[in-house]
Formats: sequence, C-alpha cells, structure tokens
Amino acid sequence: MVAVQKPVVGITHDFKYSVVVPVFNEKGSIASLHKEILVVMRSLNDSFEILYVDDGSTDGTLDVLKTLNPSKVIVLNRNYGQATALDAGFKASKGEIVISLDGDGQNVPSDIPKLLDKLNSDNLDVVAGWRYKRKDSLGTRILTKTGRFFRRLFMRDGVHDSGCTLRVYRSLAVKSLDLQGEMHRYILGLLKWKGFLIGELKVSHRKRLNGKSKYGPSKAVRGFLDLLYVWFINKYSQRPLHAFGYASVLAFFLGLASLTQSVVARAVWGLSLNRNGFFFLGFFFIIISIMFFSFGILSDILIKVHLNTSPYESRYYVREVLGYD
Repeated sequence: MVAVQKPVVGITHDFKYSVVVPVFNEKGSIASLHKEILVVMRSLNDSFEILYVDDGSTDGTLDVLKTLNPSKVIVLNRNYGQATALDAGFKASKGEIVISLDGDGQNVPSDIPKLLDKLNSDNLDVVAGWRYKRKDSLGTRILTKTGRFFRRLFMRDGVHDSGCTLRVYRSLAVKSLDLQGEMHRYILGLLKWKGFLIGELKVSHRKRLNGKSKYGPSKAVRGFLDLLYVWFINKYSQRPLHAFGYASVLAFFLGLASLTQSVVARAVWGLSLNRNGFFFLGFFFIIISIMFFSFGILSDILIKVHLNTSPYESRYYVREVLGYD
C-alpha cells in the first residue's frame, strides 16, 4: 500500500496522481501499455488521470488513443521532441503527484507503486527509475554511456540513469520546469539545481516489441549542445558577467604580457614594435578582453529583460485537446 502524502499547503489538485505519457509513432504498443497503466493505477485506490501527448505521430497512433478513452489526449501540431511533449503534459497535469513513462512499452508500469513508496517514505520530491539491466541495442548503449560521461562532468546530478522516463514527481517539481530541445535528459540536474530532493530506484526494462528507437547520433549531438546550454544557464543565469568576466580577465593579462614583452624587446634589443608579433598579439588580446566584458554586460541585461517580460511567441502549438473523463 502506498503511503498517503499531504499536499503542499496553498496548492489544490484535482487528482492524487497524473500519469503523463509522451508518444510518437507508437501505434503497436500503446493499447497494451494503457491496459497495464490502468491496472496499476486502479490498484492504488485513489483518484488519477492519464494524459497522453501525441507528438505529431503519423502512423495512426492518435486513432488508437481515441479508442482508449484516457482522461486527456494533447495533440501537438507537429513532432517537437520528447522534452516538449513532456513539458506539455506536465503543464496540463492536475495531480498532486505526477508519474511519467515512455509510450514504447519498455518501461514497466508495475514498478510505479515502489517508486511512490520511496517518494513518500524518504520524503523526496522526485524518484527516478534506474534501468540497471537495459534491453537496448549496442549502438544505443554506447551513445548512452558517452552521454552519461559528459552529463556527470557538467551536471553532477548524482543518478545512474538520467534517460529513464519512468519517474514520479511532486507537482511542485514538474511545474517548475520549462523543457525544450533534448532537455528531458537533464530534468534531474535541473531539479537538483533548483533545490529539489532526488532519489532513484532500480526498475525493470523490456525490449522494444513494436516501432523503432528514436535515439541516434544526431540526437546525441543535439543533447550534448543542450547540456552545454543548460550548464551555462544554470551556472551563470544570475551572473552572466562572471562567465564572460573570467575570459575577459584572462585575455587582458595575456594581452598585457604580450605588450610588455614587445616593449622589453624594444628597449633591450632594439626590436621595432611593428616587427614584433607579440605587439600585435597583445592588442588582439586587449580587444578580445573588451569584447568579452561587453558580452557579459549585454547578456546580463538581456537575461534580466527576459525574466521580467513574457515571450511573444509560444515554443510549441497544441492542435487540439481531447478530453474523455
């Protein structure tokens, strides 16, 4: 039996649990997965909703979803990627606790109760699934291990498996997120930087029986670029001048050293300044130093403007929302 956790004071929820499932071309697996989710959620003996986010499927996935009568189906205008699909689902969720899992059937819904138990018993904000015996192809495992190395280098999120979508969250945690690109792999790092308490638990992982994996080298490269972006934004969003300031100071002292060498060479050896490469190198570094400092000032101003104004254009568009509850 899952322990009952009191909701956060001042926040009301329509359901105890919200299950968010992003799907993209999963026609062959979604029906059986939905049945498994229903069995597990009904066993918890509390209110719940199931939200599917159709991320621009083209194989008839939406037609299957309509026959399942879930609580809600959010249909995105095109394929934006898993991070955006999760973002749409999280923002639409109305549960005190939000549960996410993949729509390909590789996550096992029967693991959900033990994740909820750990969430409540350890008083955590997030519990992440750890696929310690993965059933992916060799190529996917190699890309995953490479990505894990860089993630630990920059994010230090303290978990073994940042790519497992099977997780349980407090509503406050998911509502703090704003996901895009390939940022779903860095959700745990983002939440840890925000001060949320994170735990992990070993979960089962099944072979994909239908469809094909969407993870490949191109997504791995985009994920690495997003990693750098997330690292910079979270480390320096409150102080971008510091990031550019370090580079500015370094360039300034390199320029000063080069100019000093050229002056000494002129005084001691009589070497003409216009024939000394260090003289021009010094001016180059001084100019770079000024540019870095200016970039820092401009970044600081732009970030403050961004944080205090609303965006003029949405990052993604929902074509329709189908409600079945």
